[in-house]
Amino acid sequence: MSTQNPTPPSGGDQPTEHLENAIELHEVAGLSQGQIVRRRFFRHKGAMIGLGVLVAVILLAFSSVGFGPVPGWWKYTGAPDPQNITNPGGSPTLSLPTWLGGTGFAIGEHPLGQDEIGRDMFAQVMKGIQTSLMVMLIIGVVSCVVGVLVGSLAGFYRGRIDTFLMRTTDLFITVPALVIGAVVGKLAGGVSGLVFAFALGLILWPSLARLVRGEFLSLREREFVDAARVAGASTRRIIFKHILPNAIGVIIVSTTLLMSQAILLETALSYIHFGITPPEVSLGRLISDYQSAFATRPWLFWWPGLFIVVIALSVNFIGDGLRDAFDPRQKRIPSERKMARAEAAASREPVVPLQIQGRGNGLGS
Repeated sequence: MSTQNPTPPSGGDQPTEHLENAIELHEVAGLSQGQIVRRRFFRHKGAMIGLGVLVAVILLAFSSVGFGPVPGWWKYTGAPDPQNITNPGGSPTLSLPTWLGGTGFAIGEHPLGQDEIGRDMFAQVMKGIQTSLMVMLIIGVVSCVVGVLVGSLAGFYRGRIDTFLMRTTDLFITVPALVIGAVVGKLAGGVSGLVFAFALGLILWPSLARLVRGEFLSLREREFVDAARVAGASTRRIIFKHILPNAIGVIIVSTTLLMSQAILLETALSYIHFGITPPEVSLGRLISDYQSAFATRPWLFWWPGLFIVVIALSVNFIGDGLRDAFDPRQKRIPSERKMARAEAAASREPVVPLQIQGRGNGLGS
């Protein structure tokens, strides 16, 4: 019997998809899962830009005015000094280069300006960034711990435990986070920034808990979990050694995006005077204190708002990069040059006649 060449599948996109898959498999050949995740993350341009900007903001904030007993290189502390207001109205001494329409680049004594009592805005903003970053980090850690604990227990044990935990989660979700945060901020905001951040972390976990529950419900039915049960593994080992590592991608990405939400919530609460209280300074508190000066001295309002946007966008970009790195369904489209190379390499491969293959398998002509 004669053997004919198989008919290629219909659809013009399938050869292209085959080449894309071949290129992707060739790039990750021989790499571990952690190396593949790092490779994808470092190749994400948005995540790298966000990470670089966030690191630059952190270094600037903590090195300029110092932190705790460690002094900084900026000579002003943000203390009131009404006798030494440099420019009229406390306007910024920072000037742009001539090619941007300025008088020549110069930093001056107070590059971000001063308020009506002579406080240096650069020092104020840097201290506000420190407080806001600290609040964001604590909220992220506390929400992650509570959300993972609730979601993992509900997804693994199911039954009555799942029902009780999910109804409790629904109770937190039905009430807006801003309302709960305002109540918590009123009770804990006057204590310290640490207590305020910890209290907010206890109300922002429901979304993460639902995602973790869904992952655990899916992973607990997988074959490797059944194999661990047959091998006699304890429940604790199955959760921490088998299921939780496979859900770590969802947890990290969700926590990162939750931290971006946290800094905006802290800003909103401080703006309505339910957050950070004096003498502590945060970016939201600065916007609240200087909102009346928006028309006359807008620089007092611009800089805190600018850094809030920069930090929130940077964290969001990092979260997007982590999501693309951990999600195996996310594919990076190869460039036209790589596609052309792959097509050329495929065309140079020797084609073995199908009749010869049939003889080797016991098929006759």
